[in-house]
Amino acid sequence: MTAAKLLIVEDDPGLRSQLRWCFENYEVIVAEDRDSALAQARRHEPAVLLQDLGLPPDPNGVEEGMATVSEILSLAPDTKIIVVTGNGDEQAAVRAIGLGAYDFYAKPVETETLKLIVSRAFHVARLERENRRLLETSEQALEGLITSSQNMLRACSLLERVAGTDATTLLQGETGTGKEVMAQGLHRLSPRHDERFVAINCAAIPENLLESELFGYERGAYTGAHKQTKGKLELAHGGTLFLDEIGDMPAPLQSKLLRFLQSRTLERVGGREEIPVDVRVVCATHQDLSELMASGEFREDLYYRISEVTVAIPPLRERGEDAVLLARHFLHRCAARHGRQVRDFTDEALAAIRGYRWPGNVRELENKINSAVILADGKLVGIDDLGLSGTDDAMSVLNLREARDNAERDAIDRAFVIADRNISRAAELLGVTRPTLYSLMKKHGIRQ
Repeated sequence: MTAAKLLIVEDDPGLRSQLRWCFENYEVIVAEDRDSALAQARRHEPAVLLQDLGLPPDPNGVEEGMATVSEILSLAPDTKIIVVTGNGDEQAAVRAIGLGAYDFYAKPVETETLKLIVSRAFHVARLERENRRLLETSEQALEGLITSSQNMLRACSLLERVAGTDATTLLQGETGTGKEVMAQGLHRLSPRHDERFVAINCAAIPENLLESELFGYERGAYTGAHKQTKGKLELAHGGTLFLDEIGDMPAPLQSKLLRFLQSRTLERVGGREEIPVDVRVVCATHQDLSELMASGEFREDLYYRISEVTVAIPPLRERGEDAVLLARHFLHRCAARHGRQVRDFTDEALAAIRGYRWPGNVRELENKINSAVILADGKLVGIDDLGLSGTDDAMSVLNLREARDNAERDAIDRAFVIADRNISRAAELLGVTRPTLYSLMKKHGIRQ
C-alpha cells in the first residue's frame, strides 16, 4: 500500500532531518519556504502538512507562515495543516486556526505527541474523503441526483425500468424538485444516450415564437426569417426532447404536437414538406393536468399521448434526510468554487434545514446554501447565515399513529444514510435486531 503523503515545511535543516526520521512510516516531502511549499503541495497533493510559522525571509516572525497557510488552503481546502509555533505563542496559533489550519503544536518538539497529532489528522482526512466519495457515488440514484429518500428512490427505479423503451414519459412535481435532472438521467440510461438531449421550456418562450422554436421555419415564412432553421424537434433527432412546463403550451400548439406524436412527422412553419423525426419525448409540469383538462385548457387526447408512463417527483419536504445530504453537497461545491474555507453547518443550522419546509424545493435550498457559504465568517455555516429562523411546525402531524410511523420511517432512512445501507450496521444504530429491522422495512415499504 502506498504510504500517506506528509509535507513538512521547515527552514531548519537539522529539524527537517529529525522530523523525517520521526515520520519514517509516511512518504515525507519537505520544503523550506513558501514558494517551495506551494510547489510541493501542487505536485504531491499531501493530505497533511506540518508547518513552522517562522519561514524565510521572516524566520523570526509569523507573517510568511500565515501567508503560506492561507495560500495552501486556497489551493487545496481539504489539506490538514498543523502549524508549529514558538513556545508560548498561542496568539499566532489561534490566528492560524482562524485561517483554516487543522491544529497547532508548540516547540520544543516532543515526537510522540506530534506523531499522535499527525496520525489523528490523517484519520480525519480519510474520513472526510470517504464522506465525499459516498456523497458523490452511493447516494446518486441517477447521475447528478443525490438522494436517500425511499420516495425518490422509487421514482428513480421507475425511470430505470422505462429507460430502455421509447415510451413518452411525464414527470410531475413541484417547481424546483429536479424534473430536468430526472429527464437527463432517463436520457443517459436510454439507448439514445450517445445522441443529443434537447430541452425547451414552454412557459419561458412567448406564444408567437414557441411554434418556430419547436418545429423550425422555412426561409421567408415571416418577416425576419432570412434562412431555413431547424426546430428543437429536428435538432433532437435520434435523441431525447424534454418539454418542460408542458401545461403552459398554448392550445393551437397542443394540436400540432399531438399530430407529431401520432405521425412522428412535422412541417416547419411556412413549409409543406413532411419531415420524419425519430425522437424520444419526455414532458414535465408542476401543474395538475387533470384540472387543466376539466377547464378545457389542456387537451385530453394529448395528455394520454404524453403520459404513457407518469412519474411523480416528491417535494423536498417529503424526502427525509435529503435536505441535509443536498445541503452538504452544495456547501462543498460552492466552497470549492469560491475558494471559501467553509467546512460544515452548526447543529442549529442543520436542525433548521431539517425543519424548514422548502417551498422552492431543491432550487431554493441550493440558493440558500450558496448565499450562506459566501456570507459565513468562519468554517461553519450558522442559522443566521442561512436566513432561517428555525423549524416550521405549521403542518405538524397530530395523529399519534401517523406521527409514530413517520418517526420510524425517518429514523430508518437516517440510519441507512449513516450505515451506507448496510443492514447489520443500520440495525445496530437503531438498537434493534436484523429480523426486527426487516419487519419495519416491510411495514413501511422500504427497500435496502
